[in-house]
Amino acid sequence: MATNVTSAVLTEPKIVNRWVQMCACIIAMMAIANLQYAWTLFTKPLTLSLHATLAAVQIAFAAFIFCETWLVPFEGYLVDRMGPRLIIGIGGLLVGAGWIGSGYAMTTTGLYIWYAIGGIGAGAVYGGCTGNVLKWFPDHRGLCAGIVSGAYGIGTAVTVAPIETMIHASGYRHAFIFWGILQGIIVTVAAMFIVAPPKGWLPKAWKRVARVHQAAIDMTWWQMLKQPSFYLIYIMMTLVAFGGLVVTSQLKEIASFYKVDKVIIAFGMSAAILAIQLNRIVNGVTRPLWGWISDHIGRENAMFTAFLIEGLAVYGWLQTIHRPVMFVLLSSLVFFAWGEIFSLFPSITADLYGRTWATTNYGIVYTAKGTAAIFSAPVAAYVMLRTGSWVPVFYVMIACDIVAAFMALLWLKPVAARAIAKADAIALAEASAAQASTAKKAQEEKSLTGTGR
Repeated sequence: MATNVTSAVLTEPKIVNRWVQMCACIIAMMAIANLQYAWTLFTKPLTLSLHATLAAVQIAFAAFIFCETWLVPFEGYLVDRMGPRLIIGIGGLLVGAGWIGSGYAMTTTGLYIWYAIGGIGAGAVYGGCTGNVLKWFPDHRGLCAGIVSGAYGIGTAVTVAPIETMIHASGYRHAFIFWGILQGIIVTVAAMFIVAPPKGWLPKAWKRVARVHQAAIDMTWWQMLKQPSFYLIYIMMTLVAFGGLVVTSQLKEIASFYKVDKVIIAFGMSAAILAIQLNRIVNGVTRPLWGWISDHIGRENAMFTAFLIEGLAVYGWLQTIHRPVMFVLLSSLVFFAWGEIFSLFPSITADLYGRTWATTNYGIVYTAKGTAAIFSAPVAAYVMLRTGSWVPVFYVMIACDIVAAFMALLWLKPVAARAIAKADAIALAEASAAQASTAKKAQEEKSLTGTGR
């Protein structure tokens, strides 16, 4: 009787609704999107106000990316230890402080410091929200991880116009301060609704399905680092992240190089601006879509398909890049097949290494984005300057995508299957040992009772 009551409590908490959790995470993720995707609106006014070169100003963005990715493992560890509400709430305060401080910064050094602080906050929010939905939704892991990460990708789509208008009307400093306050408040309030599921909780009547294999045990970050599958996942994410980050950071320069940046396409927007706007929308939509697909056909099969599409899209884009309309459409197709890494990789990380330490574990995997950023921004720009063409960079992007696609199908798939089988065998052995120990103890108590008589 007591066992049934305990099982019911673990299976379905009476107060917390996991869909409310996801909605709160979506709101928080949308509120931090501007720090990365609206940055480009501030670069020119910053160079004029601080009397600095564009390269000097972009160091602030590099500091943001570094802090937003490489500190996520530590922040994820704090989330797993202390709970998401506190860490995400602190992250909201840092996100707000990052933009407010940037608005008051009078030197490039001050800008670097404040934007890095914003990166620390954004990493805490991103890692905390992504890890939390991985724990609450083992039955829809790919879809829900995609929805939450998609909120980060699409969040700027509704704020670009008002931010740009405010910059022109009252200056970039006022825009930084106003939106910093607003974003900080939104994230902090959203954090109040975010909690982790009870230990051992699972959705009612949910059973693991064969098409998506999930390990029956939970690994710490140290145990994960001992698994060969981790390094395979990390290399694959770095390879695929490279191409998308090249497009993200260099799109305007690529458009200018191929003379399509000022060609008006539609709605009074040039090919470059329309491509950026459309890419952000696609970048948000594609994450839940591919997450949902992976829930039905398996993570590795979804990876193979998406990475292959991206490689072909980059090749087609290169062949037609001088045509403004094709420039817009094919750059969007590249994003359609790229944004899914932020739903597929957190999902497979939780599949292989469990839910308990999912935030910490994916935080380590997420640093692959920071590694790729080193090569996609300064290194890619250097290659272009040395060769006088973007063609070598494009072919490296294509090669990375194709290699990662076949790694997913021919290497990761069998490695993951063996890793899960091994984990399940360990879990079964532990359960059998516990059952044998319980039976032995019961037998000893029975013997003692008989002796006493």
